Amino acid sequence: MEHLDMRKKVTIMLAIMASMLFASLNQTIVGTSLPRIVTVLGGMEYFNWVFTIFMLASSVTAILVGKLSDIYGRKIFILTGLGIFMVGSFLCGTASDMIQLIIYRGIQGFGGGMIMSTAFTAVGDLFSPRERGRWQGLMSSVFGLSSVLGPTLGGYIVDHFDWHWIFWIFLPVGVVAFFLILRLFPNTETGGEKKRIDYFGSLFLIFTMIPMLLAFSWAGENYAWTSFEILGLFAFSIAALAIFILIEKRAENPVLPLDLFKNKIFTLSNIIGFLIGIGMFSSIMFMPFFIQGVMGTSASKSGFVMMFMTLSMVFTSTITGQVVTRTGKYKKLALTGALIMAIGMYLLSTMDMDTSNRMAAINLIVVGFGLGMAFPIFNLTIQNAVPHSNLGVATASIQLFRQMGGTVGVAVMGSVMSSRMESKLAEGLNHFPAGHASGLTDKLKGLDPQILLSPEKLEDLRSQIPPEMSGLFDQIIHFLREAMSFALSGVFLSGMGVMLLAVILTLFLPEIPLRTSNRDPSEGEGDQGRDSTGTDLQPQN
Repeated sequence: MEHLDMRKKVTIMLAIMASMLFASLNQTIVGTSLPRIVTVLGGMEYFNWVFTIFMLASSVTAILVGKLSDIYGRKIFILTGLGIFMVGSFLCGTASDMIQLIIYRGIQGFGGGMIMSTAFTAVGDLFSPRERGRWQGLMSSVFGLSSVLGPTLGGYIVDHFDWHWIFWIFLPVGVVAFFLILRLFPNTETGGEKKRIDYFGSLFLIFTMIPMLLAFSWAGENYAWTSFEILGLFAFSIAALAIFILIEKRAENPVLPLDLFKNKIFTLSNIIGFLIGIGMFSSIMFMPFFIQGVMGTSASKSGFVMMFMTLSMVFTSTITGQVVTRTGKYKKLALTGALIMAIGMYLLSTMDMDTSNRMAAINLIVVGFGLGMAFPIFNLTIQNAVPHSNLGVATASIQLFRQMGGTVGVAVMGSVMSSRMESKLAEGLNHFPAGHASGLTDKLKGLDPQILLSPEKLEDLRSQIPPEMSGLFDQIIHFLREAMSFALSGVFLSGMGVMLLAVILTLFLPEIPLRTSNRDPSEGEGDQGRDSTGTDLQPQN
């Protein structure tokens, strides 16, 4: 598709970005709306599955479709993904109970994985590696934009309209994107005869991923890390992985070619992407706990503070893409971004109950600045390092590893938070007076510190306390805030350590010039040949 004129390429990219915006908005809009949905549909015990099923379906679909799109082209899969996603979105709005909503969210995830996988790969079809930088940056900013608009719109819709509209309001965007891609997106030639699909490899890849993602999603929250359920899921996943590797070594057309991992850039980029996923979700998922639970900021103002991180990421990812396209260099930007993100995580770890919303926003801007620099680059490094015939599966791999990093990160950081919280509570509550106040302290020992996130429940509890004990009550609540601050500081310090590891690994990432043509390097002078302009593709020092 490189031969298309720039005007048509830009139009296609606008349609692709509209597809991504449609899919990502439907993910981010659910978070703030779910409490209201649960009160209507019931099924509080299942609400985590609204997110988990989407993550599972989209992760599995993305990696499978990545390989299939290398065989059959991107157009059929992005259109199929949009169609399935629209059907899933419509059905979500018709759900009459939580089980139905979970099933329909699974359908959404199935389509969403197709959209995300093929959208980023389509950039590689339309543009050479040298040109992709600016478009990868713009596409990354779409996620940031949806993170700003989604929660705000979700809260507004459930406050002023029926909750069903959170799933229906963006359907027109999906319809427009569908017909634009149907009309404009060319049918790509994959070259050569169609090879046999690796069904058994695909099956055991699914058997590897789903138990592993479920284990990390449930560990520390639904089950203990050492419980039979979690250990069993990990054991099943490891056994499936061993079988998967044996199948892939013999497969004529493997769903995930193992030879790709012999490519140092491919392997390092995926590992770094995994670490960035941990760092990103450590800040996105746990910072609201700090803003609301420790600083005492309201939920609406908390969303406003978090928005600064997102806006910083959107701005920086766009600029970074332009710089990469102009200079053809990416390693220093990746290093700088990961280092700035590590510094930002350290700044988050230094906050306490006296931190102002302004200072929290500044610290989040630093994290967003680093994330915006590092996030889009590793899509580019992987696409630049593999043959164009493997573009789809390679692009899907970085998304998979980043998603896995987020899943693992939330589970591990959640355990860090819980263990530090428990140790702090055990240490401090023993210092409170016994005697006539023992009933109060006993009650608060069993209190979930997450009550700090609900001012209404906190005030309700306060109203049940005798006036003469109000001073003690305030002391204990103050201590709970200190305990949560201590726990979250450990989370952010752990995130800093993860990002410093990403910095170290990036130092070992070879930098080869970005090709100015989609012609595979192997068509030149070996694997490290020359691009269409004669540029030497040997790694740079």
